[in-house]
Amino acid sequence: MDYASAVAYLDSFTNLEGFRANRFAPPAPELPTAGQVDGLSLDPMRSLMASLGDPQQAYRSIHVTGTNGKGSVSRYAASILRSMDLSVGLYTSPNMEKVNERLDWDGRDIADDELARVVELLAAVEPLVDHRPSRFELLTAAAFVWFAEQGVDVAVVEVGLLGRYDATNVLDGDVAVVTNIGKDHTDGSDGWERKVASEKAGIIKPDSRVVLGSPMGELLPLFADEPSAGLWEAGTDFEVEGNELAVGGRSIDLRTPGETYDQLFVPAHGRHQGDNAATAVVAVEAFFDRPTPQDLITEGLGQVRLPGRFEVVDREPTIVLDGAHNPDGAAAAARTLNEEFARLGSWVLVVGMLRGKDPIEMLTALGADDFDAVICTEPDWSRALPAEEVAAAAATLGISAEVVRRADEAIARARAVTAADDLILVAGSIYVVGEVRSAFDLPH
Repeated sequence: MDYASAVAYLDSFTNLEGFRANRFAPPAPELPTAGQVDGLSLDPMRSLMASLGDPQQAYRSIHVTGTNGKGSVSRYAASILRSMDLSVGLYTSPNMEKVNERLDWDGRDIADDELARVVELLAAVEPLVDHRPSRFELLTAAAFVWFAEQGVDVAVVEVGLLGRYDATNVLDGDVAVVTNIGKDHTDGSDGWERKVASEKAGIIKPDSRVVLGSPMGELLPLFADEPSAGLWEAGTDFEVEGNELAVGGRSIDLRTPGETYDQLFVPAHGRHQGDNAATAVVAVEAFFDRPTPQDLITEGLGQVRLPGRFEVVDREPTIVLDGAHNPDGAAAAARTLNEEFARLGSWVLVVGMLRGKDPIEMLTALGADDFDAVICTEPDWSRALPAEEVAAAAATLGISAEVVRRADEAIARARAVTAADDLILVAGSIYVVGEVRSAFDLPH
């Protein structure tokens, strides 16, 4: 099986990432029943993993969930672990440009031929299990198999959706991280916070150390009541005591359960990235049950790349890519832009999103009315919200917006109407960001 055949094989299976828009809403007619909470089970995924020899049990792991920031926390934690001369697997989702991005070993994506070989192994086993897996289940299995083959010491694994019934939850994580609870993949009806928190709490196992990356308030019992090896909560057991703007990122002062760190440099834009880095530092401390030397944290954080997370990809004009895909993420992007970027010229927003998002809510959170021009686009994706609908939402807010359906043409249009001192922000969906990012020759 070559690489193209492997990708085609994966694409022949149900892509729940392409279907789902709302985790708790009634499914659309074409949505698989696996999109509903009722009736979900991890038994099919466990069966697939058993047929492969349960490779996920061959190494220790940190399991990360949360509405926002879980990808960043995962990358920070993996990099800190690598600074300790450990072999580290990193599994994230979704990918922006190429599926290989999801599987990382010691800082490099899986090679095409390696992915093809692992998928070929899965193809031989898949007919022997009693269910037809989803594309995400197969990719998760591929990651777990590949990490075992590489002999990783630890895997840092990002949850795909929520947690309890996510394919990644066949792991028994040594550390279970929950970054925060936000309104995404839910219809926002009464009790949504408890529903989301309960699903995320499902990654906690009896032997897990639990790290909560934000204060949970009245939701705390949902996590504390899960059997675990102990729980640390932000604001109580650890705290970011300083989070200041620095050249090229943030400088944070952090108190953890075992140590106090001053002026840790985080090479990323946004106050929220300081909080994400802090959560990762505490997750690593929980993993070893002891503090990490500051020089290793500094080395690990300094090597982190966060593609599509308020990533500056060009100058004159400044072009910023941010995969903010829900209101909380959009608000963080708007706050970062206003706090960290001087307004020397005009600002242009290129925005596209998926169905299931409220475009008015998203545009409001992004501060669309603060931009000098808005260009509405849409990702080449099955759940894309038509650009015309985004533009109509903008009109409702009194914002005149232009429609350019293809993301690559939308960024070209934005560049055509901007000068050297201007700024372009691309946001609203990781898929839009990925399509724009492919126009730049950038590492992952």
